Amino acid sequence: MKNYETVFILNPVLSEEQMKDTVEKFVKVLTDNGAEVVNEEQWGLRKLAYPIQHKSTGFYNLVEFTATPELVDKLETEYRRDEAIMRFLTTSLDKHAVEYNERRRKGAFNKKNKKAKEEQAA
Repeated sequence: MKNYETVFILNPVLSEEQMKDTVEKFVKVLTDNGAEVVNEEQWGLRKLAYPIQHKSTGFYNLVEFTATPELVDKLETEYRRDEAIMRFLTTSLDKHAVEYNERRRKGAFNKKNKKAKEEQAA
């Protein structure tokens, strides 16, 4: 089993409920096929760097998971079949990226935490 993270952009015309259902659908594809979802984040509505399908914004989502490489192919096939998905990117994570993501989730990179650590050191 390898570590992966996938970021996908949903069509901005979806309602909040449709967006959540779509994200749940892809998480279910992962879990039904034996993947372990490590982290799931919704980054919200963001401006795109360039227009996609005549849209300038999209709902960004990140899912971090461990799975077999065959499952990534299934997931990406599901992305291609769903009209709500504008773009997606799945990357394999090395041990350094996994460690970085764990620290990021724990808040090691927050400005408040940095400030508190600096105050403790002083």
